[in-house]
Amino acid sequence: MPIITNIEDLRVLAQKRVPRMFYDYADSGSWTESTYRANSSDFERIKFRQRVAVNMDNRTLKTTMAGQEVFMPVAIAPTGLTGMQHADGEILAAKAAEKFGIPFTLSTMSICSIEDIAAHTSAPFWFQLYVMRDRDFIRRLIDRAKAAKCSALVLTLDLQVLGQRHKDIKNGLSAPPKLTIANIINMMTKPRWCLGMLGTSRRTFGNIVGHASSVSDMSSLSSWTAQQFDPTLSWDDVEWIKKHWGGKLIIKGILDVEDAKLAAQSGADALIVSNHGGRQLDGAPSSIAALPAIVDAVGDKIEVHIDGGIRSGQDVIKSLALGAKGAYIGRAFLYGLGAMGEAGVTKCLEIIHKELDLTMAFCGVTDVKKVNKSILLPGTY
Repeated sequence: MPIITNIEDLRVLAQKRVPRMFYDYADSGSWTESTYRANSSDFERIKFRQRVAVNMDNRTLKTTMAGQEVFMPVAIAPTGLTGMQHADGEILAAKAAEKFGIPFTLSTMSICSIEDIAAHTSAPFWFQLYVMRDRDFIRRLIDRAKAAKCSALVLTLDLQVLGQRHKDIKNGLSAPPKLTIANIINMMTKPRWCLGMLGTSRRTFGNIVGHASSVSDMSSLSSWTAQQFDPTLSWDDVEWIKKHWGGKLIIKGILDVEDAKLAAQSGADALIVSNHGGRQLDGAPSSIAALPAIVDAVGDKIEVHIDGGIRSGQDVIKSLALGAKGAYIGRAFLYGLGAMGEAGVTKCLEIIHKELDLTMAFCGVTDVKKVNKSILLPGTY
């Protein structure tokens, strides 16, 4: 096993082991990818205040996110096609999250189904919902999440229309994927991945195929998904979903102060400052740049989380210092999954936990719930 010291090491290993079309799907943004890059680079300008001669003993990273106790203020973000980074990917990531004591969020567009995750874990997980035109399907999807005892519903609002990701088009990523000669040759260089996929029956969208009307296999899925994302989505739909769900509701995709205020008025339990990992509106601000104004606007009316560009524990603590109560990792855990399966996700979480813990200590704080702007160097945020 190679020596892994940071998330970048996992990324490099994942790039070697995952077929190009699926690696690029995870590691890309829309159009020029300016927002995708800014999500990470904007963290770099924020600097810490190092403190010394402070008692750093008995540190704790334990806190809560949306009322749920967590070992550290980090959750695994919902990511589509996770089961194509590694066979049974969603199951493996959920198991790693459960053992670590943090929330796992399953995407609507996952390979493994809601029922698959429930059968392989004992801790409650979160389910992310896309709103489709077929409201009956959405109603049944919510009911399936209830039956699986999901403890929170994460409602994504920033995918009414699909952003264009150039790499996906060039790689022939579709449903089903286009097996061009170039793609077949590339897959042949990834024997570990191929053996894993041969050993599982989970190779389609488990939450959709066999559940949505007229979608019985991968060939019928493509036309269905192209028609189903709903451009008419409104806050009235959010109210309907909240009532039908009846449990903890987290709204994902907030990037503007006015939308944050509407999210707070909706009665949701938390919102996630997110630009969909830079995969939708290229040229939008990074999540960390948008965070402070949103925190100031909503105050204590709604809990604020953040998603986008987090590649280290230092990124997590910077987010907490600027007002977030929790952070989500997407690409970081996907790198670990693609690199080494469940062990890679665990390694990712261990890296982030250690970086978060040590940085907090260097800044003179022993309780993660007490992290605030005082740990940051004025003028750098």
